[in-house]
Amino acid sequence: MTARLYHFDRVDSTMDLLHQLAGEGAAAGTAVVAGEQLGGRGSRGRWWHSPPGGLWLSVLFRPVSTGGMEVMSLRVGLSVAEALDPLLPRPLQLKWPNDLMVGERKVGGILCEARWQGSALGWVTVGGGMNVRNSVPQELGATATALVSERPTITVEDIVHPIVAALRGVDLASHRLTPSELQQFGRRDWLSGRDILTPAAGRAAGLRDDGALLVHPAHGGEIPLRNGSVELAAASPTG
Repeated sequence: MTARLYHFDRVDSTMDLLHQLAGEGAAAGTAVVAGEQLGGRGSRGRWWHSPPGGLWLSVLFRPVSTGGMEVMSLRVGLSVAEALDPLLPRPLQLKWPNDLMVGERKVGGILCEARWQGSALGWVTVGGGMNVRNSVPQELGATATALVSERPTITVEDIVHPIVAALRGVDLASHRLTPSELQQFGRRDWLSGRDILTPAAGRAAGLRDDGALLVHPAHGGEIPLRNGSVELAAASPTG
């Protein structure tokens, strides 16, 4: 079966629709793109504002094992950022574990969801939300932005095919990040050198090859974080 790219003007959730298509036998690489989502979601079940003018998409993966799942969102983030490099005046940065950043503000996010068939992994859908030309809610203006702020002429049509192609090419065979991937992430690491409060207090110091964020506390040994929502300390440096 051939992977297809579906376009819809409006859906409840591209993730939910792609899960449905996967259950009906859709091929790996199948993608769903919507002009608007009414029930989009981000990490930890949060609602994701998904108005017209943004890119809201999901891509289907059928990995043969669960080994690469722990670093999947990091690999996806790298692929999306690299796909957008030729289209933007400066590289996107990545905030562990799944945010895409422009300067000090979030421009997009990644969400991975697995579905099981008994004890076996059935499939994984990867959702990506990207503010492109859409308005950002006023209450999020200090922490979120859109790509149009970087390149005034950019459109969803400019980025959808490069991003879908990049995601279809993500290799999940390796259970750990390669030295090259760690180096690539290091060049985009938005948290590096910043002081954080949660999930553990200390200074962010890059990633391990298993995808854990390393934190150096004021006292004691290095702390590896495998998941959680990062909160910056108020006086954190910005370099």
